[in-house]
Amino acid sequence: MLNHCRVLDLTTERGFLCGQVLADLGADVIKIEPVGGARERLLPPFFKDGAVTERSVYWWAYNRNKRGITLDLEQEQGRNIFRQLVRNADFVIESANPGYWSARGLGYDSLSALNPKLVMVSITPFGQHGPKASYADSDLIIMAAGGVLILYGDEDRPPIRMSVPQAYLHASVDAAGAALIAYYERLNSGIGQHVDVAAQESVGLANQSTALTAPLRGEETRRMAGGAQLGSLRVPLVWKAKDGLITFVFLFGSALGPFTRKFMDYLYEQGGCDRAMRDTDWVGYGAELLSGRRPLQEYERCKRVIAEFFQQKTKAELFEAARQRTLLIAPVSTIDDVLHNPQFIARECWQKLNHPETGATITYPGPFARFSASPIGFRRPPPRIGEHNREVLIGELQISDREFDQLQRQGVV
Repeated sequence: MLNHCRVLDLTTERGFLCGQVLADLGADVIKIEPVGGARERLLPPFFKDGAVTERSVYWWAYNRNKRGITLDLEQEQGRNIFRQLVRNADFVIESANPGYWSARGLGYDSLSALNPKLVMVSITPFGQHGPKASYADSDLIIMAAGGVLILYGDEDRPPIRMSVPQAYLHASVDAAGAALIAYYERLNSGIGQHVDVAAQESVGLANQSTALTAPLRGEETRRMAGGAQLGSLRVPLVWKAKDGLITFVFLFGSALGPFTRKFMDYLYEQGGCDRAMRDTDWVGYGAELLSGRRPLQEYERCKRVIAEFFQQKTKAELFEAARQRTLLIAPVSTIDDVLHNPQFIARECWQKLNHPETGATITYPGPFARFSASPIGFRRPPPRIGEHNREVLIGELQISDREFDQLQRQGVV
């Protein structure tokens, strides 16, 4: 799909996924690392606990389908080689702090003078300008600044961080989409542009409905372990089943009340509740609770009845009932459940990729989308350190063997 495009990938972990999305779409993505390899190659976990640069599962997860070269961009010779690559590139993606590349003569203004068609994508914590542009960051900081962290954890203590970093995954995918939008515009105008992606904004947009409650003066959602708190209502979203956890939405109103009513029919048929509970007006129930016409104690009693019922059923039994009756129940999958999920297996979601350096075949998550005419393929494993130095520098830039050897001795490549 993008096999006619070249991407120069200067990103750190802030933007790895952006390059991988473009690579999966067929672009020739050249991952450019410092001489000796990127520091992210030392991020755990490691394959078979081997803490070496070529065994980082983290690195593998976000760099498939890319070629890789090493280049010291702190040296002018390294920057000159990069400029040669830019002349025939469609995209440069980077995730350094604002001003970092401009200070080295590799900012957008300088690069676009070499290649006016270039689309440069910058992924940063807070964007290229503004009062926070130079602030230090971490996943925890970005999730907090984006407004999502307020929903994580128990209500009686400070919020907790997500165990797996999320902020820059949001930003990277937004950046890949934005890069393609800019590229599409270039097809009409012939001119590239600089795309500025702020992780804080990506996280905020992903949490849009919650952010909108303030300007719309709506009821703010507050954190509650396993659910959410809406005013005086404590709404559980995770429930215990006989053999694990499920999600179940027990809410009211015109949108969700009909689903609750169908669930109560099922609960009554199974002997889990009485007729009065079944025949409650579940559409108008929420308004009655918030107005005080119905006591909250009654709602709490209903939750206890439902919780006791769920603990008598397995996840599979509840999910089958949900499928047959269109109920808002779904099993909470463990990692093992996901790996052996029949739907994933049927769609060949898990793909095998050979890693010659380890002699192993690794299972990877499959394509992020299915294209009927141009399917995503796993063309190559993540690159080893400097794996394609000769291929790119000698084979494509026509650097001589002698000059290449000299660049190696000087630590430029």
